[in-house]
Amino acid sequence: MANDKLHKAKAVKNDEFYTQYADIQNEINAYLDFDPDVFRGKTVLLPCDDPEWSNFTKFFAQNFELFGLKKLISTSYAVESKQYKKGYQPTLFETQSPLFDSDKTRTNGKIFMLTRGEAERTDINALKWEYLNGDGDFRSPEVTALRDEADIIVTNPPFSLFREFLAWIMAENKAFSIIGNINSITYREVFPLIKNDKIWLGKGFSGGNAYFCSPLSQNYGRDVLDDKSGLLKFRNCCWFTNLEHGKRHQPLSLMTMADNVKFSKHKEIKGVGYRKYDNYDALEVPFTDAIPSDYDGVMGVPISFLEKYNPDQFEIIGATESEGKGFSNGLWLEESKTAQPLINNRKIYKRIFIRHKEK
Repeated sequence: MANDKLHKAKAVKNDEFYTQYADIQNEINAYLDFDPDVFRGKTVLLPCDDPEWSNFTKFFAQNFELFGLKKLISTSYAVESKQYKKGYQPTLFETQSPLFDSDKTRTNGKIFMLTRGEAERTDINALKWEYLNGDGDFRSPEVTALRDEADIIVTNPPFSLFREFLAWIMAENKAFSIIGNINSITYREVFPLIKNDKIWLGKGFSGGNAYFCSPLSQNYGRDVLDDKSGLLKFRNCCWFTNLEHGKRHQPLSLMTMADNVKFSKHKEIKGVGYRKYDNYDALEVPFTDAIPSDYDGVMGVPISFLEKYNPDQFEIIGATESEGKGFSNGLWLEESKTAQPLINNRKIYKRIFIRHKEK
């Protein structure tokens, strides 16, 4: 069901997903726990944002002093560039400002800034704003210049433009924390960065559940809305980052292969054992907690393994090639005519290929 939601979002170019304050706080706190000064003296950019509604802007503005920020910059898209336009009304925040322009409010993006030393106060009420010259697209020279100024970029970028957005960040090797679909892991633009330890997954959403509000929620139907919160609930969203956090270095506790066969909670393993792929020189491990501690060869694990990945414990070898060859050369037999692992000639869903690091 979660996959269906993101496929629908991509199909209708629905990129209007607003992240919950608690989810932002939970993720950012993980970086602060590892390094309390991670944001100190830094300029933080929140592009692809909607400062009047976004919890990203609220969170960083409210914690400006606590984090020791140098500058906070938040930019928004123009209304006319969004999928959702019907019934748009500017907020009182904008209309009561002497800067308000009834034409620009629809065609131009906005920029909000909070800078240390410019005012007596440094909180959300001290944010200064003005219209951008353009529509606020992150690819514009105007917003790209803000990227170049920033030290750290944090946002929930458009799902339909995730590849472009990540490339835009990496072009200047910026520190970042952004939200994306976990299946992005196997994109040719993403996986090499993960394999080479340039980026990794963040702490993640509590219980693996990401909740978003969206003005287009009705397009999905009631079957995809969470009954309790009334929000869209995703099971396959994660944080991508290159900021360190403690969870990334927690060793995964594992049993031996023999003990897994005896005691595993998974019926696919207990009393059955493990299988090797028909066309890959690797062991199929269908669950992260079933990785045998004493197997020295290559193992194929679910992409959700990266939520538990400790680079001190494992080495990433390759991945299922969903978009062309190149991620697992030397592992699969080309005569099988498929770069997806097979068991009894049946395709196995996307896999990351790993092995234990030598001690």
